[in-house]
Amino acid sequence: MDRDVLEDWLRLRHAPEVGPATLARLLAHFSTPGAILAAPAGRLRALGLGDRALAVLDGREVPPGVAADLRWAEGADHHILTLDDPRYPPMLREIAAPPGVLYVTGNPDVLADPQLAVVGSRHPTPGGAESARAFAAHLARSGLVITSGLALGIDAAAHQGALDADGATVAVMATGPDRIYPARHKALAHRIARTGALVSEFPVGTHARAEHFPQRNRLISGLSAGTLVVEAALGSGSLITARCASEQGREVFAMPGSIHNPVARGCHRLIRQGAKLVETADDVLEELAAILRPVTAAAAPPSPAADDAQVPDEAHDPDHERLLQAMGFDPVTVDQLVSRTGLTVEAVSSMLLLMELRGQVASLSGGRYVRHQSEP
Repeated sequence: MDRDVLEDWLRLRHAPEVGPATLARLLAHFSTPGAILAAPAGRLRALGLGDRALAVLDGREVPPGVAADLRWAEGADHHILTLDDPRYPPMLREIAAPPGVLYVTGNPDVLADPQLAVVGSRHPTPGGAESARAFAAHLARSGLVITSGLALGIDAAAHQGALDADGATVAVMATGPDRIYPARHKALAHRIARTGALVSEFPVGTHARAEHFPQRNRLISGLSAGTLVVEAALGSGSLITARCASEQGREVFAMPGSIHNPVARGCHRLIRQGAKLVETADDVLEELAAILRPVTAAAAPPSPAADDAQVPDEAHDPDHERLLQAMGFDPVTVDQLVSRTGLTVEAVSSMLLLMELRGQVASLSGGRYVRHQSEP
């Protein structure tokens, strides 16, 4: 992109009072950033701009952030995508008032591929985190880019699942492109950028602030054809992502959980409100089949939550039967099951994951498990 044109976009990005909604209104009147900057002050005032914005738009002030952004863009694998850039994500361009500028670290081409947002609690149950990882891996192998927010918990599990499956994943950040939040995810962010992308609408030097996360969530859903909520308490920010997805005309999926699990209640509310209940990864693929037609169905591996006919034979071996019988119908811990069966912790944990994905058991808070009442 021509540097002068990019500077015009960045001046608008750094101008006070010019957020995505105001930018959309200005572009509707003037078509291009250059025309906005050249417009008479009176016309801009009539569109709601004040003195602080006009001081930047008429050239009297050049925000220092413009130069900082341009320096950042000179780095390896650093890209600034504007609304008129052909690499700008097509799904994001369709939402109301999309951001005029995106800061991308990694491969911007991956943003044009079909994406599924996978989000949820920062404090998931072990089973919830494993489900997020397993579903993300399966869906990534099936041709979807897994998009999330780089947060602790379900977000991290979803990113890791996609990476472990050699798939692509996108992390949308609530900071500038030069900062990673939370800091403990720096290594994960670097892994993501090697094959996927880190995306932000916030300029260089922006710290994480509470008001940035709802904006971040709007981008997560806006980039994606659908949003899958794995676990979410009633006050979870993941419900904001789901609401944004619904408002943007995108699919909303929710994974049910135990009625005793507080981080399942947000998902249950979404299901009552019309979100599609998801029991297997194939439930998602069936809904998004239209955007995945280029991906050969035969190439997709079995769903991690498939029914008994698709579960490997080891599900019916004596150890599995012994563990199931040892559970009874009251909540139990892994340690209790190890004591009752004589199996190792590793074996019990592995079998519990398989049983949970198959719907035979459910995970509860406190690392406990319970057998489904429908099981013989």
